[in-house]
Amino acid sequence: MEFPVRCYTCGAVIGDLYDQYKSLSKDKNPEQALNDLLVDRYCCRRMFLGHVEVMGTISKYPRI
Repeated sequence: MEFPVRCYTCGAVIGDLYDQYKSLSKDKNPEQALNDLLVDRYCCRRMFLGHVEVMGTISKYPRI
């Protein structure tokens, strides 16, 4: 759904980095973008790499 505020495994705050990650990953590969943002832990990196934007798709359907 939406990008989580904290990493599920270690609890580090990563939600504020997602917009910067999206803009950096357009120009660079995802690995370099995460290195530039200083996201070092592999558990936090997987949160960025595994996230799928589905909010636009879900918001098309009315709530019952």
